[in-house]
Amino acid sequence: MGANHSPFVTLLVFLAFLTVAAAARAEPPFVGVNIGTDVSNLLPPADLAAFIKAQQIKHVRLYDADPAILSALAGAGVSVAVGVPNNQLLALGSSPATAAAWVARRVLPFHPDTPISAVAVGDEVPAALPSALPLLLQALRYISSALSAANLSSIPVSTPLPFAVILDPFPPSQAYFNQSLANAFLLPLLRFLADTAAPLMLNLYPYYAFMQGHGAVPLDNALFKPLRPALEEVDPNTLLHYTNVLDAMVDAAYVAMRNLNVTTVPVLITETGWPANGSRRDEPYATRELASTYNSNLIRHVLDRAGTPLHPEATPSVYIYELFDEDLRPGPASEASWGLFHGNGTPAYLLRVAGTGGLLANDTTDRTYCVAAEVTDRRALQAALDWACGPGLANCSEIQPGQSCYAPNNLRSHASYAFDSYYQKEGKAAGSCYFQGVAMVTTTDPSHGDCIFPGSKQMNVTVAGMSAIETSKAGAPFTLRLRTGIAHDQMTPMILNILVASILSWSIGS
Repeated sequence: MGANHSPFVTLLVFLAFLTVAAAARAEPPFVGVNIGTDVSNLLPPADLAAFIKAQQIKHVRLYDADPAILSALAGAGVSVAVGVPNNQLLALGSSPATAAAWVARRVLPFHPDTPISAVAVGDEVPAALPSALPLLLQALRYISSALSAANLSSIPVSTPLPFAVILDPFPPSQAYFNQSLANAFLLPLLRFLADTAAPLMLNLYPYYAFMQGHGAVPLDNALFKPLRPALEEVDPNTLLHYTNVLDAMVDAAYVAMRNLNVTTVPVLITETGWPANGSRRDEPYATRELASTYNSNLIRHVLDRAGTPLHPEATPSVYIYELFDEDLRPGPASEASWGLFHGNGTPAYLLRVAGTGGLLANDTTDRTYCVAAEVTDRRALQAALDWACGPGLANCSEIQPGQSCYAPNNLRSHASYAFDSYYQKEGKAAGSCYFQGVAMVTTTDPSHGDCIFPGSKQMNVTVAGMSAIETSKAGAPFTLRLRTGIAHDQMTPMILNILVASILSWSIGS
């Protein structure tokens, strides 16, 4: 370590110690999920609660304090961070009485049977609704006061911010808050958070840092993959090594807070994730495999309590964006494909999280399917299909005309369903997914739309004797609540240019 860095590094380490001392005594970090409801065929509240329990999810975040969902989660052992949509800020920030009434309606009837872990007021307001910033601070104060009056001061109140409020974030040691927001909004916000022991809520997306970096950020770095030392990013001011983008983002937030003389506010990651599908031309890295890699590694990173280079003893908790694909959301193709599951409860892809205590049961452990191989002889494929549905005794009823897996009506799709039916019937025995070389085993769930493959049917949650999918179709219509805020790909050009420039300069410099 060069002598010119020693005083600065010593100061950073000392400040890090002060900040993390309290965090080390706090509860261990958790992985939760966001639940957006812009979903067609969303599970009814009772089935949704059963699904969450079956997946062993202990922390969820709602974008609105939906009474039906909160009631359904009573006694489920699930902590809920409830949200206040942006369109309610005017009312709540203008009147303490209105804020108190909100708490009386949306918190008091449910807590503690459904533990309310936090109140997230607004969502990315500096980018989505900047004119509401003065009202946002007032809404935070009024809701916090109303909770205190109800003897619930232990419920923290904060607001999820976009990472774009932090400028020049790479390397982290040079990060600072947008000066146009710092004094008028961010400093009063941070003082409020420090006074009330509430976290700084941040939405952090390494996916966008990678996409907008145009090659400056290694893909493996964005995905938490192990890196050779030569590929680790080194902060030239602290000589700290960064092996993943998320840690660098978190440390940039801590440095930005330190520059405003705030060192006791922890970071809570209210959104992070990776899309599983998108435009092939514009979003080539929005794939199920990369989404599985990111979220699987994220879960391990958090539950291993890995910390960050600047704060090795303080691991932020995270909420994965999101539990279900919100197929009704507007915007780019990827906007509808951030979910771990489809709206009917089948996995959008399979996670690799064995050994993490049962969290998120859509694990690749023993979760395999048999499908038609990519390149096959058509005649051999037809013969294999005929055998599976005939002598093989596979259940091929779902690929008959008018049934849920008839479309797309092509040989490969029908053969895949028949092969998986036989494979699952045989208990995935060795050789049961061969079919003279035209079949292959995959960990990617081939289900699509209303077509649920046999391997997925075996995983569905059972509720009162029938699957969650069946009960969701039989249940009453569910009122959708639109999520407020901006699309994930929207950032102001100025902030985006600064972000990309800082990534490029750091990469070139290292």
